[in-house]
Amino acid sequence: MLTALPRPGRRALRAAVAALVALGLALWLLLSTGGERSAGGRVTLATGVPTGVYARYGELLRRDLAHDMPELDLRLAGSEGSIDNLRQLAAGQAQFTIATADAVATYRGGGGPGADRLRACARLYDDYMQLVVPKGSPVRSAKDLRRLRVGVGADGSGVQLITRRLLAAAGLRIDRDIEPVRIGIDRMPELLERGELDAFFWSGGLPTTAVQQLAQRFPVRLVQLGDLIEGLHRQDERTRYYRAAVMPADAYPQAQDGQAVKTIAVANLLVTTDRSDAALTEGITRTVINSRDRIGRQVHAAQRVDLRTAVFTDPLRLHEGARRYYLSQKP
Repeated sequence: MLTALPRPGRRALRAAVAALVALGLALWLLLSTGGERSAGGRVTLATGVPTGVYARYGELLRRDLAHDMPELDLRLAGSEGSIDNLRQLAAGQAQFTIATADAVATYRGGGGPGADRLRACARLYDDYMQLVVPKGSPVRSAKDLRRLRVGVGADGSGVQLITRRLLAAAGLRIDRDIEPVRIGIDRMPELLERGELDAFFWSGGLPTTAVQQLAQRFPVRLVQLGDLIEGLHRQDERTRYYRAAVMPADAYPQAQDGQAVKTIAVANLLVTTDRSDAALTEGITRTVINSRDRIGRQVHAAQRVDLRTAVFTDPLRLHEGARRYYLSQKP
């Protein structure tokens, strides 16, 4: 004789139904979001020296990200510039950074740690090379810097990378033909003003606050660098990232006497690695593009950020999250 099994109670039945409903809802959410986690947490952006454009841009971008991505805790880390930024990225000390295209190409070409993992989010704005001298200086070209005390940028900076190449194009060797002073934009203006430097090089967006403030308190002049572009391009493949450019007359009105100045320019890239979460990278890329006008009111160089050109990130390919954002913007 078979014994009948006990029938489940109403409370147990209700609990089982509720569990099935919860499981179904969880599966629906997982499938509808592609299984991705929320774009939040703590992230570090390596920028640059305090008085440079990278640092100011990073501060304003952090403000906009706090509005657009409130779950994201963006921390800013200082650096000596592009090469140092890429090293921080490779070491895991930062997850995003800004670096010039030529610095990225040099880092990759030299087999820097993690070079194959680098990815781009966007092309930002161009850096302009600036050679600053006292107003009465006889220097009219980089070729006139022989035997002078010249600020060449800090070790690990993109400034020093470009300066070395510019000097070579001018027929000068950095360690023999000039007296190189390896410091950044945080110190070079003061030393020039005190007469402890004869000139200094800087690579940055226009205008750079430190150069602007120097020109307002001390008579300086910008030296043209346009005569070096052909010599630059003859050096090697990595110098193709430099282009001939013109600093408009109103970039530094006190230093230009109403005259435009020929120079060279190089693109800045927002860089991450293939380890970065796709949803996070997509969100950051979106804010970078959408914040152009807001940031551009305080950092004029940021006005050059443009959806139409942001995808041209040679020598890096786009991160998958950034690619997803750009594809979503197609009509």
